[in-house]
This record gives sequence, structure tokens and C-alpha cells, in this order.
Amino acid sequence: MSSHQYEVALFGEFFSRDLKPILNRITFYSESSHPMQAREIVFEPIDAQYQRTHDVPGGSQEPLLLRARKDLITPLGGEDTGWVLYSYLKPESVRAHPEATVRPWATCHVIGDALSFANALGYVRRSQIYKRGYLFRRGLLLIQMFQQEQVDPKTQKPIPAHSDTLWEVEVKTAAPIRNSQETPLSSAIEQVLQVQTFMKGLLDLRRQDV
Repeated sequence: MSSHQYEVALFGEFFSRDLKPILNRITFYSESSHPMQAREIVFEPIDAQYQRTHDVPGGSQEPLLLRARKDLITPLGGEDTGWVLYSYLKPESVRAHPEATVRPWATCHVIGDALSFANALGYVRRSQIYKRGYLFRRGLLLIQMFQQEQVDPKTQKPIPAHSDTLWEVEVKTAAPIRNSQETPLSSAIEQVLQVQTFMKGLLDLRRQDV
């Protein structure tokens, strides 16, 4: 068995005019839902440009990105959970997992100044966005449905999304899964495919290599 921990995911997008029927169907099949607003910052290694242009074992490559996420809305009665730092490795091949995106990932909760912590690890900020929408829970899955909001360069506050901004949907395992007899990847894949099935006809959920 691999020592990696994995995320299993499917992705989709739709136009604002389809929001109500998609929202209703996901709500019907979910155990809970609440509004979502999150700030996400992408970091890259200080030597990212060097990694892209110079030969390393296996040839030049895209540097490993570090992402920081902070939920700005907590469920009623919940506590501020601080920042989560996470990073993905390259997704497993489509031959191994043709139905869903399966990629190794690692997460780390940070209380306090996560941005300085990322800097101390040798990373610099590359980009920042806000996400606003809805968060659903279904078994071991999280379903995020959101529009991206850009950042005002003067105030660093989010700029409300335009009415015709695409909605994005991410159906993914809520926590890293270690492929074992107790928690086989096949079970997680089956659960995300169930969401793909009940959204058929309204929303095309698919695998993507990112």
C-alpha cells in the first residue's frame, strides 16, 4: 500500500441561470449546508522560476505549490478554525483512475500568522482569490459551490462577482484518505460517482488533471 494520503474529487461549472435547480438538487441529497466564504492564497517556492527553466532529476518541472485557505464564515456556534495549509502532488494517471481525480495531498492547520509561516518555509505569495457560495456535507464528502471574487488591489477586500461569473463545483473527500483495507480509495471514488449520478442532466461533473 502507498504511504500517500489522497483526495478524490470531481469538478464542474455552470451558468448563473442554472443556480436554483442545481442548488435545490444538491441540497436535497446532502446532510447539511451553509453559506461559504473563503480566502485562498497560492504560494510558490522562492526558486520557482529556476525549477521551471533548469534541469532537475527528471527534467524541468512545475514547482510544488502551497495553498492557504481560511474560512470566513463559520457554522452557527462554530469556532474560528484558523488557516489550513495544503499541497497537492500530481494526480494519479487516468489509466489508474479514469472516473475521478485522485491526487496525493497533505494538510496542516495553522493557528496564527499562516502567511509568515509559509514564508518561513521558503514560499512567496503568487496569487489570491476569495470564494463565495455554499458548502454541503454528504457522508465523507464536501461539496463546494462558489463563484470566485477577485481582490481589490487598494483595499485587499473581495470585489463581488459579476452576475454572469461562472459557478464552480468541487465534490471532494473532506479529509485525506490513506488507501487501506479500512479506507479503500474505491469506496471514496464510489461516493463521488454517486454525486455525479444524481446531478446528471443538470450538472456535468468530471475528472480533471490540475
